[in-house]
Amino acid sequence: MRAADADREHVAERLRKATAEGRLQTEELEERLEAVFSARTYGELEVLIRDLPREPASRSRAHRLLPIPWPAAVLALLILMPMLVAVAVAAVVLVASLVAVWVVAAAIVMWLFGHRVRVHGPRSHGRYYSRTWHHQASAGRWRA
Repeated sequence: MRAADADREHVAERLRKATAEGRLQTEELEERLEAVFSARTYGELEVLIRDLPREPASRSRAHRLLPIPWPAAVLALLILMPMLVAVAVAAVVLVASLVAVWVVAAAIVMWLFGHRVRVHGPRSHGRYYSRTWHHQASAGRWRA
């Protein structure tokens, strides 16, 4: 049976990989590549890779069963990554703004009610006194 160009390229890639692994020398790779590209049948190609270990069947089978083509996966990644980054930034901004609202609310409450203290004691009768220096100085507690 006659071999196609894709079959020759597959065998050439296996030979290059075997050279990278140290199974073939560079001179032997060049000789075999010449024979690969001049081969016309599967039998001629098989002779060139007979002494090399076979590829695992699961790897080539898994490669064929890939449901998403490579360009579509890259395109999906290019579209989804900015969306995921935008969602993450929005979540951080939301959490930070919620924390900021509570901090501002606490500051306002402290500003409104923090300067007055209810005095408890037998003679206080539930009166409120200010903690300012002027009040305490005028009451004679501190000397100016």
